[in-house]
Amino acid sequence: MYKAKQSKAIASLDYKKVRLKAHRCSPYRILCAILVIFIGLVAANRPPRFAIDGQSEIVLRLKESPETRVGSHIYTLKGYDPDNDPLFFGKRNSHDSEIIRIENTGGNEAKVFLAKELDRETQDEYAIVLTLTDSHYSDHNYVTQSFLLLVEDINDNTPIFLPYPNAIEIPEGSAPGVISTLEATDADEGAYGQVVYYLQELDGDNDVFSISTHQGKGILRLQGELDYERKSLYQLRVLAIDRANQGPVNTGTAAILVKVKDIEDQPPEFVEVQAVARIAEDAPVGTKVLRVRAIDGDRGINNPIAYTLDGNDLFDIDTHTGVVYTLAVLDREEESDHVNGAHILRISATELSRTAEEPQEPATVRTEVTIIVTDVNDEIPTFGEVIYRCEVNENAQTNTPLNFIDGEVQNVVYDHDEGKNGTFRLFLDPPNDLFEIVPELAVNEANFMLRVKNSKSLDFEDFIEVNFTIFAREIDEPTRWSSAHVQIFIRDQNDNFPEFTQAIYNAGVPENSEQGTIISKVEAIDVDSGDFGTMGIRYTNLRGGIAHLLHLNPITGVITIKTPGSAAFDREIISRHYLTVEAIDNVGQGNRNTAQIILDIQDVNDNAPIFLHRQYEAKLLENKAEFETPLQVEARDLDLNGTENSQITYEIVEGLYRMNFTIDPESGLIRPLHHFDYEELVDSHRHAVRQTNADMREIDLLVRARDSGIPMLSTVVPVLIYLQDVNDNPPIFQKSFYAKTVPEDLPGGSSVLQVLAIDRDGSSPNNAIVYRIQTGASDKFIINSETGVITVAQGANLDPDLTESKRLIYTLNLALDGGLGNSQMMNTATVNISIKDVNNKLPVLQDLPTLKIVENTPVGTLVYQVKATDPDQNPILRYKLNAAHSEARNEEGALVKITEYDYLGAFDLDAIEGYLKVVKLLDREKVEHIKLAITVEDLAAAKGRQIVEAFLTIQIQDENDNNPRFRQPFYRQTITENSINGVLIANVLAYDVDKNRTVSYALEGNPIYRSLVHLDAQTGEIVVANKIDHEQHQWLNFSVRATDAGLPPRSALVDVFVSVLDENDNNPYFIGGSKNYTISESAAPGTRVATVQAADADSGDFGKITFLMDRISSQGKFTIDADTGVLSVADKLDRETKDSYNLVIEAWDNYQFGFLAGESRNAFKQVFINILDENDNEPEVSLPSSCILITEYHELHESIASIVGRDADDPATPNGRLEFAISKGNRDGLFELRQLDPWNAQIYASKTLRNQFGNYTLTIKTRDLGVPANVVLNTLDICVSDFNDHAPVFVRPLHNTTVRIPENATVGTMILQAYASDADIGQNALVRYRLKPDPLGSYKLFEIRPNTGELLLKERLNRNKQKMHEIRIEAYDQGLPTSLSTDLDLTIYVRNVNDYEPQFVVNEISVNFTEHSDPGAERIKLPDTVDKDEMDLDDPDESPTQVCYFILHGNEAGYFRLDPETHVLTVERELDRELIANFTLYVKATENCANDTLKHGLPGRAIAIDSKVNSRQTQMSYDRFKHSRHLRGLSLEYELPTSAEPEAVLSYDSYVDANSAEKLDSTVVCVRVRVLDINDNPPRFRSKIFTGGITTNADFGQIFMRVEAFDPDEGDNAKITYYQVGDIRQTLSEGLENVRKEPFLIDRNTGDVQLNFDPQKGMKGYFDFMVLANDTLGMRDVAHVFIYLLREDQKVRIVFRLQPDELRSRIDTFRDTLGNVTESIVNIDEIKVHENKDGSVDKTKTDLYMHLVEREDNSILEVSEVLKLIDTHIENLDELFKDLNVLDTQPAEAQLLMASPTKGAMFVWLVFTNLFLASLLVVTLALCASQRKGYKRQLRAAKVNIFRGHSSTSLQHPHEPATRVPNTNKHSVQGSNPIWLKGYENEWFKTEETISVGGQDSLDDNFLAIGTQDLRETLKGTAKLFNNTNDLNRHFNLYNQIDKLTNNAQILARKLETTEL
Repeated sequence: MYKAKQSKAIASLDYKKVRLKAHRCSPYRILCAILVIFIGLVAANRPPRFAIDGQSEIVLRLKESPETRVGSHIYTLKGYDPDNDPLFFGKRNSHDSEIIRIENTGGNEAKVFLAKELDRETQDEYAIVLTLTDSHYSDHNYVTQSFLLLVEDINDNTPIFLPYPNAIEIPEGSAPGVISTLEATDADEGAYGQVVYYLQELDGDNDVFSISTHQGKGILRLQGELDYERKSLYQLRVLAIDRANQGPVNTGTAAILVKVKDIEDQPPEFVEVQAVARIAEDAPVGTKVLRVRAIDGDRGINNPIAYTLDGNDLFDIDTHTGVVYTLAVLDREEESDHVNGAHILRISATELSRTAEEPQEPATVRTEVTIIVTDVNDEIPTFGEVIYRCEVNENAQTNTPLNFIDGEVQNVVYDHDEGKNGTFRLFLDPPNDLFEIVPELAVNEANFMLRVKNSKSLDFEDFIEVNFTIFAREIDEPTRWSSAHVQIFIRDQNDNFPEFTQAIYNAGVPENSEQGTIISKVEAIDVDSGDFGTMGIRYTNLRGGIAHLLHLNPITGVITIKTPGSAAFDREIISRHYLTVEAIDNVGQGNRNTAQIILDIQDVNDNAPIFLHRQYEAKLLENKAEFETPLQVEARDLDLNGTENSQITYEIVEGLYRMNFTIDPESGLIRPLHHFDYEELVDSHRHAVRQTNADMREIDLLVRARDSGIPMLSTVVPVLIYLQDVNDNPPIFQKSFYAKTVPEDLPGGSSVLQVLAIDRDGSSPNNAIVYRIQTGASDKFIINSETGVITVAQGANLDPDLTESKRLIYTLNLALDGGLGNSQMMNTATVNISIKDVNNKLPVLQDLPTLKIVENTPVGTLVYQVKATDPDQNPILRYKLNAAHSEARNEEGALVKITEYDYLGAFDLDAIEGYLKVVKLLDREKVEHIKLAITVEDLAAAKGRQIVEAFLTIQIQDENDNNPRFRQPFYRQTITENSINGVLIANVLAYDVDKNRTVSYALEGNPIYRSLVHLDAQTGEIVVANKIDHEQHQWLNFSVRATDAGLPPRSALVDVFVSVLDENDNNPYFIGGSKNYTISESAAPGTRVATVQAADADSGDFGKITFLMDRISSQGKFTIDADTGVLSVADKLDRETKDSYNLVIEAWDNYQFGFLAGESRNAFKQVFINILDENDNEPEVSLPSSCILITEYHELHESIASIVGRDADDPATPNGRLEFAISKGNRDGLFELRQLDPWNAQIYASKTLRNQFGNYTLTIKTRDLGVPANVVLNTLDICVSDFNDHAPVFVRPLHNTTVRIPENATVGTMILQAYASDADIGQNALVRYRLKPDPLGSYKLFEIRPNTGELLLKERLNRNKQKMHEIRIEAYDQGLPTSLSTDLDLTIYVRNVNDYEPQFVVNEISVNFTEHSDPGAERIKLPDTVDKDEMDLDDPDESPTQVCYFILHGNEAGYFRLDPETHVLTVERELDRELIANFTLYVKATENCANDTLKHGLPGRAIAIDSKVNSRQTQMSYDRFKHSRHLRGLSLEYELPTSAEPEAVLSYDSYVDANSAEKLDSTVVCVRVRVLDINDNPPRFRSKIFTGGITTNADFGQIFMRVEAFDPDEGDNAKITYYQVGDIRQTLSEGLENVRKEPFLIDRNTGDVQLNFDPQKGMKGYFDFMVLANDTLGMRDVAHVFIYLLREDQKVRIVFRLQPDELRSRIDTFRDTLGNVTESIVNIDEIKVHENKDGSVDKTKTDLYMHLVEREDNSILEVSEVLKLIDTHIENLDELFKDLNVLDTQPAEAQLLMASPTKGAMFVWLVFTNLFLASLLVVTLALCASQRKGYKRQLRAAKVNIFRGHSSTSLQHPHEPATRVPNTNKHSVQGSNPIWLKGYENEWFKTEETISVGGQDSLDDNFLAIGTQDLRETLKGTAKLFNNTNDLNRHFNLYNQIDKLTNNAQILARKLETTEL
């Protein structure tokens, strides 16, 4: 029975929710259970146990299927039995137990297999009870074990969209915005369950729509422009993608159809247009021509279309059908609106909107169609001009066209008829053989040309003018013709050469002539006229050895000296020069001739005598009258011998003792007159004697040698005579007393004065002097013993204020010694030094008071006197108002700008006395508070400016000085008569800017008017008070007075005008009956026709008459003034259109206001008007638009052009008849006009056009016969063609010119450019060039460009084969019918060149330049080259070639300049070592100095080089000198030894980088330029703010951060030292009171910040201080350092899958991004290799420790706040965390859970044993021992970490301690992300309850009751224990959190608590 009850109780347990559940037992049942157990123990069978290493529960984590397949082995069960019985493993049947299958393998193990698929979304954990029994136990006697299977999530669920609209309609043109919101859910958790939305458009229009993810939803936005016509339907695909960062990514799809709703935004479109249509000219009016059709561009609306035709008098279009038909009779010859009968019509199609919205501008589209009208023959050929004036050069070639000299000449003849009717012939009359006209035959229209027919007869000297007539005549009807006159002028040509008056000019000029001296005058004569003759001669090309020193006047031919002083004008160097000069006519551009000038240099006396020696010396012994050796001077003169210019005379001219010597004037022998005394010499004449040796002195004499020329020239030479000395004089001071005043701020080391003494002895040591101070210096002054300079002692301060007794004078006693030993002599002097005060102290200005001033204070009133003091002597103080710092405010406190009110101009501050006066009345209403900035400056300041400033505050007090002001200058209101009382008329308001702002109102004026209205004295409202009658009072005029409350009060008046309105009750009536009027059709718009009068008995608007006219009767031609009734012309009248009008006139009263309301009255009247005809239409003339082309041989009887005219006036009257005439352009009478009828005329040539070729423009005047006549002017262009009759003439080079070119000239080199001119015009003057063959075939070596005349080298030259080449160049024109040509002979001499380039002897040169030095200041000459050439100088003009250096590469930026000729390398641009420290220049030495390519370097130039150049084969032998010749010119091609390998083309950079680059070319040298550094850059901190943190656990002396600066300089210049400046401030600090010394130290060399105190728990706050970085020169930078005190538990640890070095390189990006996103200060505390929980190191991961600081209050954020911040901004940090492979974010320290220990169970068992019988004592003790051991096991199971790591090692080694895997089970915080952990927000740790580790969380079903003193109490306690509100799930959450917060495998059971520092 007991077994059955026990089985029933076990079956009733719910294992899904509660793994362990106790049941209540009665005492009887407990005793029975004890007895059964006791009997079992007696039987001696012990139960088996699970082998689980002391754990209380088996926890297994598996990935959900399909990763964990069904049938896979998931776990191995182990057990042991103390009796070694065989074991059987099983499971207790439950819903969860079906997930596994247990297979017993025998022995002590069993395998567990997965029986069903795992799905976390269905069930995430399975609680299973395992059973274990041996053979001795019955079915219900077994041991149980809790088995927990946790299912881990995989990404196996696709996001599923919630219901959403699948079709959306949006109007086109909608503004961007949100159009829909979608949401998709994912059953997965963590990143697998987070959804990000993306958008696809099936047609690729991805820029129209966008989607963004916000709070898990997809926001679909319109971001582009919708256009229905472009696309009306969008198929969108929204992708919902989970954020799996590993493995597959699942995607959900939603399809949305976006329909674009069409709106009226597109113009119509033409769908049917007939581009061209034809219609007969005589077609009747109304004939259909064509049809167009258009549709609405908005396909979804399709509005009707209306057609219109732009202004056209001939055609019209049907508005609805689009049919175009004729509106009038057609005329093809009408050229006003068509071209050649083609009319272009512009048709508009307008969309008629059917919407009821506000009217908009109608959409319109336009198209063009062409209508061609056929023609009849009614035109005659017509010339564009009546007369043509042309000009042509004499000797012009045949077919040369003539030039028209009139502007815009129309050389055109036209006949607009078609076919043969428009074909005409052109000819000249009379015929001549000089000119012809082309073309001879033309159709419709032709530009004719007059050209030369016979060039030989054109001679300017024979005739200068030719006249004839050109005719144009139709070929079918010869009677239809016209003509034009042609006048041709012959132009002179330059065909004579200038001739000099002398073949040789002899001239002479004195040598050394001045600038402008005339040397000679040349003169030439030319018989041509104008500039071609003598008048146009210019003298030029002065050649010769001194031509560059002379100036040739090109007009007068006078030759003068331009540059005097040259050796060329020195007769002694060269006495004769040969010059040549050229004379060129046509102002220096024509023919030329040459003359020779022989210039003789005439001698002048320009050379002074020259002594043979620079100086003469002799020794004279004291008291001797003769020199030891004779003293004789000698000079020579270079002037012409035998003349006075070279005759020399000697004399002594200078020297103090010159009278003591004599000199022979002819021989130059010098003798003394008497002996010398050395002492007298020194004493009396010491300035004339200089010391030389120790015992010698010299006497200076100056001897002159002069010639006898004019002017006389002379030269002097010094003569030195040495004299010996003896010692017999003491030293002597220059003065015995010295005095000097010095400033008090004179620094130490400054010089005060110098004392001097002399010793008249002439030799050392007798004349040696030593200075010293004996007394009086007071350590303030010292003296230099050698120079006698007295200076201020170093460190001495002369300020009298700093001495104890103010000392202003120092008296020094000086002494000096001379000589040595016994001969030493001494002397003394006194020096007084006065100390002068220096103005170097600031003035003192005391604080200024606050003043109160009443506004309108009288001008000149003294307000205040400013007084300042100055401690200096004699200060000059000046006072001034500082406008920049002064300010003023109005009554409201707003700043008053000086531009609004010049408050400073109201005051005047006396600059000397400081008196502040009012100079302008003050207005309080503009400014009430003034703050004046007053500055005091000491003008006597010694250094800089001494300025102090103080502020004087002035308050302006109010005065009642303003009258009240009305808001309007007057009030004008209206009111209807009979208005009821109380109706508001007006509201007058006044205001007062004074503080007395209370205003009262009163009425003034006519008492009658005042009785009709009432005024409110307080509000100013005026209302009706009595009945007002319009018939009695049309106006009510009165005044209102406003009075303020001031004392005395002030008032103002305003006028009020009230108009009384009338009512309408009378009809208008016309005055007079109907009348008839007449008016001319020429009446201009606005012409008055008549005045209609009407009246109305009412007044005002009711009596005002408005006149209107019926628009249908007037047809818009007349208008009537609505107010005056004046009837006038509104539009231009045309009698031909309508000749009479019957007008209907209406008169309305009150039309403006009452018409629409039906309150107007009216009357009608008829007026008749007849239109009179006028001559108002101008003639219309049809002429050819282009130039009519005729030849100069045009026949006189042939018409040139036809003129057709028409007049819209009546042709039966003179108004419609025309007359034609040539009014302009026929100056020479070449053309004539013949009128055929009143509307047609023709142009003919009146005389022959020969030699009159050119363009003529005739002005055709057309007038009708009306009065006054209408006149129109048209132009007709006639082109008379020319013939070719001039051959080209070579201008350059001259005939038989010799050209020298080097033998190595490359193929394609241009040798010269030939140029020939042709006097013809047009095609006849177009010159081409070619080479003529020669017998030797030299022409084959050259080629000439036919267009430009450039002569090029075609093949390489061989000088050894042929040195001279004679070629002939032919210049020929393109004239028709015959081409003319001219030949030019040239001689080309092949000049020899070197075979070797200059060679550098070194491969590399190193030079230094200093940065920032001035360009050109440092000059370095590069070494010279060697040249192996032996030049062949067979040509006397050849000379050795200059070697030039060019920079090939490395100077692209232009930093350096290399002088090509001097080879000096300088700096061109300022160098900066910090930008570029080293340069590598490649310098090329070449003889090709004119190569522009080398001058600008060769970057990127290709070099053909063998592929072996870059190889490293050292065995390659190469002669760098032999082959250096091949690196030349532009090609830079290398010729290397023959090789079978292909060649490669390398850039020049490859060339210079090749290993053997130096071996390839010895003409190139590598120059290594090193830029030397100067200290020009200050240090710069990497950041202006450094932040860091230290924990209160930090150790004293710990280095926890570094401030780092950098200096771009190098070496010592870049050495940086760091200093902490200022105080270290503490903010929000607690517990730092005992920190007395500096809390931090900075290492001067490294910038490391070191902790200098012991942090303690409880300390809070942060420090900030400034740090200075200084370099060796004193340049500096500062930064701000913030250091925060924090607790260890305020740090956050972030785990990266990066190595530490990788993270450190990217830490700045991480810190800046995280700080910007979270808006906090991010401080990095530590970066180190990741350490696992078991203490092992994972080098693939890195741990970063940091803390965050609030920017606003500098408080340190707690860990939970940091984690919450990160989670809040996770979307913004997503990309950063993924980029840096962030694995986890967690607190840096775990908080341990503490629980109080339970009471000892031993005591319970002792009490329990007292209740049993003594016989059961042994059994009870055994049972207690067994239960105690099991209880301990349960306690251990409750304390272990219940989650096992997901790594493979954890599964393979289940005995290892379980590690934490964050947020991967059901106990995770909802919404947390497995990568970055959200802060723990559970509330379990905030209570003080004691948590037991036993009781209801026991994991063993073998529960045994515990004996106590009271069995009932024990049972109650047990029941209470199991029924506690803290259920099993809560405890699992508790253990989960314990596991998350600890890194240990086990946790001590302690009370939960938190710790704060």
